[in-house]
Order: sequence, then C-alpha cells, then structure tokens
Amino acid sequence: MKTAVDAVTRAGEMQMARFGTKVRIEKKGAIDLVTEVDLAVEQMFRALIAERHPDHDVLAEELGASSTGARHRWVFDPIDGTTNYAHGIPIFCAALALEIDGVAEIGAVYDPNRRELFTAERGAGASLNGQPLHTSAIETLADSVLVTGFPYSIREAERQRDLLALFSGFLGEARAVRRLGSAAIDLCWVAAGRMEGYWEQSLGPWDMMGAALIVQEAGGRVTGIDGGPLDAYAGHLLATNGHVHEEMLRVIGRRRRP
Repeated sequence: MKTAVDAVTRAGEMQMARFGTKVRIEKKGAIDLVTEVDLAVEQMFRALIAERHPDHDVLAEELGASSTGARHRWVFDPIDGTTNYAHGIPIFCAALALEIDGVAEIGAVYDPNRRELFTAERGAGASLNGQPLHTSAIETLADSVLVTGFPYSIREAERQRDLLALFSGFLGEARAVRRLGSAAIDLCWVAAGRMEGYWEQSLGPWDMMGAALIVQEAGGRVTGIDGGPLDAYAGHLLATNGHVHEEMLRVIGRRRRP
C-alpha cells in the first residue's frame, strides 16, 4: 500500500507541475490523446516498481506490459482523463491496482486538484484521505445521480447510436446523468456517495481495476454491464451503491443490443 500511495501521489505532483502549461500532445487515434506528461509519469512509476519490487510485473496504458509471469502485477494509468488534462480541465487523476494471482488486492487513486486520495485493500475497506468511505443509501434510480463516459469509437455511426440510446434511457429514469471524463474519478465518486451509479464500455483495465475495488470495499456493487462477474480485461462495467444495481441492469437490458 505504501508503494501504491507513493506512486499515485508522486504522479499527481508531476501532473500539477505541468498542468495549464504548454505540453506536447500527440494522437493515438482521431480523438485519443497522449501527452509528454503521461509518458513521464509512467516512466517514473516503472522506475519506482523496478527499485522496490523488481520481481513484479507492470501493465500500464502508454508503454504496455512487462510480463515475466510473476504473481504480482501493477496496473497503472499515469493520467486518467488525459483529454481533460490537455485542455486545462481540472478533472483527472492517477489510478493504480495491484493484482496478485489475477485478483485486484489493492487500489489507489489520487485526484491532485482536490487533493483526494482514495485507497482500498481487499477485505479491509476503503478510505478517502484516511477516513472510511461508504457508498450512498439512495434506493431508487429516480433519486439517483449517474455518471458515464463514451469510448474513442463514439464517432462510428452504429456505435454512437447504441451508446446514445442507453444514455437516453438513463436520462429518462434518473435524477441526472453526468459525464466527467475520468473513469477512475467516476468510480471513486460512486464509492464516496456522490453518485449512485456508473456504467461504461470500452475501458482498459488501468481505467477501472483499482477504482472498482474501491467501490466494492466502500459497500458498493460492481459487475460487467451485462450483470455478470466483473472482468477488468473485458472492457465494460456497471458500478453502483448496490441499491440501484438491479434497476440499472433492467434499463441496460431494454436499451442495449447483445
């Protein structure tokens, strides 16, 4: 946990040191960005793990996987919310999970703009800046604030139609639907009781693995968007306070094509 906390807080310091300045931006796709800060933060992280845990593997968004078959693997997103970061929008974070034998055991997310450190250890609960974290007690979708995100494939006509149909379905059922631009922050805000539910498709494991554990340890429920067990490598999830989970699955079932 100390390594996890050190990694995400150091990442946050590096992010803020360059935030709002002119940074080099490149495109990985038509609307998928990477900045020089993403790369610098990831290199810092890889050096930290090599120093402290040289026998562990690393999977991170920008430079891929180092795979030796180790039992321990760190899954890291150097900037979750890169588009926000590149445009000067203060909603981004560093997100991290530690897998042991394929199971996420530790999660850490640091939001440097609000100086909020979210952590969780499997079976030991979740916390925000050292204080216990709990999901909300709201029981109905009509009283819920939801949050979601859209994949970089949103410009594809058929994909756009399906995603907007689901978005529209929740607009008609919930109190409000938000779109923040950082999957890990979305999940952590569900864990903190600020939102009741979050759904998204086409995510990477670095986007959701650590933050999904934080939701679970805060008392929430996390599944695939189809209601099956969460697989962080399948790219989709539904995370809620637990109370509105089945109601959200019903909306998804009506609006989403197989």
